[in-house]
Amino acid sequence: MHLSRDEFVRLALAEIDAVDRVARSLVRGSAEADDLVQETYLRALKSSDGFELQSFGIRPWLLRILHNLHVNRAKREQKQPAATAAEHLDLMAVAEPASFPAEGFNDVHLDRALDELPSELRSILILWAVDELSYKEIADVVGIPIGTVMSRLHRARQRLTALLAEHPVAASRQGQSAG
Repeated sequence: MHLSRDEFVRLALAEIDAVDRVARSLVRGSAEADDLVQETYLRALKSSDGFELQSFGIRPWLLRILHNLHVNRAKREQKQPAATAAEHLDLMAVAEPASFPAEGFNDVHLDRALDELPSELRSILILWAVDELSYKEIADVVGIPIGTVMSRLHRARQRLTALLAEHPVAASRQGQSAG
């Protein structure tokens, strides 16, 4: 179904929170996430004449634009020389297992584990867990077959579980339950 420009804008803006949430989970920086969201909507508006509304709405189409922008930026950045940020150097110098809180996992631990996932696994996991998209919708967003979505999601969950199991809190819990 073809939409008028006003109807397209109304539907697109209704999904801005979801697009913003996914952008923030992909890049971890609010300025970069804002740039991704802005570029997503700019590209969506430029392509609005060719948009055909499907039964699952406009969200997967917007998230696909966002995902493609993120992947293209990541590829471009990988080609650029990267300097190690001073804050990362400071973190590496003081990051010892004893420095993590003993009471349990928190968002920082989960964020660190998510950051260690390859971007193609992290994207799939976030679209599934955070934005609650179906396998079909994720396949449409990322532009891969549904079987690939399922296998990547499986690998992402396995890898995340392994990363969290290596965390000092998990290791101490395993030691307590074994004894």
